[in-house]
Amino acid sequence: METNCIFCKIADGEIPTDFVYENDTIAAFRDINPTAPEHILVIPKKHIENLNELNDREIMADLLFGVKEVCKKLNITDYRTVINTGKGAGQEVFHIHFHIIAGRPLKWPPG
Repeated sequence: METNCIFCKIADGEIPTDFVYENDTIAAFRDINPTAPEHILVIPKKHIENLNELNDREIMADLLFGVKEVCKKLNITDYRTVINTGKGAGQEVFHIHFHIIAGRPLKWPPG
């Protein structure tokens, strides 16, 4: 756990959060600043800064499995999954997280 990482504190239970989904390696919860009616974050419980630092295949698989399980649980069939990697790409919290964005029409490019 990184001591100043908000997502580590959430995963560790230090910051009370209602998890949408959780298993031994990942947790999913609603984004505090949603960009759509459904905006859920899926994170590993282990601190990993971003996709470039993710070398554990089991955690990679669990993150994608978590996206699928969250969508199944919430009956979400149409959604966008986003991973921002690095400050220049919009990453604000430096603990890897997958965004699940749904509940409104999503256009490409985003906007």
